[in-house]
Amino acid sequence: MQSNNPVFRRSEEFNRPGGTAAYADQGYTDPSTWSTGGAQGTPGTPPTTVQQPMTIDSVVMKTGISLAVVIITAAITWVLSPDVDQNTDASAISGLIAAATIGSLLAFVLSMVNSFKRVISPALVLLFCAAEGVALGAISKVFDLAYPGVVTSAVIGTFGAFAGTLAVYKFFNIKVSDKFRRMVIAAMLGVVAISLIEVVLSAFGAQLGLFGDGKLGLLFAVVGLALGVFMLVLDFDFVEQGVANRLPDREGWRAAFAMTVSLVWIYTNLLRILAIMRGD
Repeated sequence: MQSNNPVFRRSEEFNRPGGTAAYADQGYTDPSTWSTGGAQGTPGTPPTTVQQPMTIDSVVMKTGISLAVVIITAAITWVLSPDVDQNTDASAISGLIAAATIGSLLAFVLSMVNSFKRVISPALVLLFCAAEGVALGAISKVFDLAYPGVVTSAVIGTFGAFAGTLAVYKFFNIKVSDKFRRMVIAAMLGVVAISLIEVVLSAFGAQLGLFGDGKLGLLFAVVGLALGVFMLVLDFDFVEQGVANRLPDREGWRAAFAMTVSLVWIYTNLLRILAIMRGD
């Protein structure tokens, strides 16, 4: 089951043809056939354990845990950070921006590690979620100061987008083609590359306006929102294939990580869209 998604491509299980049949070829067999050594087996060779397969329920549970970590750390960051209002001095807001920057950088590094790690680590996934939660908590508080109520609307919109995309995926029985998958991944990598260029230019006092509140900023946020929805479609497709091919249960953490990234992507772009519209 070859994948073009950078999150899933590093997984040997997602890319091994034949699903669990391949595990049997490597010794992952029925427990009743295991040798205990002696005359009919190789002395001193421990039996190979059979891993539980990934299921929809296990993916839902792992995704729920991941999102809970993001939400809890975001809430803690919001509550523990200094209260801000229109009369707050710049130092308090600068502290929030610093927390958002540090959390975002740590989350970005961990996302790269998780994306290219062959054996998924639940601890690293949850650490990514915690870093992302710190960043989102700080960013959301700044946005809520400038545009009261916009954070609540963005949260509701994000979960609405998730539910709507899942409903459309299942109701219309969407099949993801390789061409569509390549297009979405290429577009996602392109947006990330352009965003990094904007960050570098900003450090030298120059900007393209992609993160601004003008028409170009709004267009960039809308494109990002659409990409987030398409990424969710890819996530649903990989989960469906993974369950059908009876991949090991630990791969549910990879799916949970991918969906968390997609939802965070949708939330941040939706937050920007709502803020720009409110500003107008």
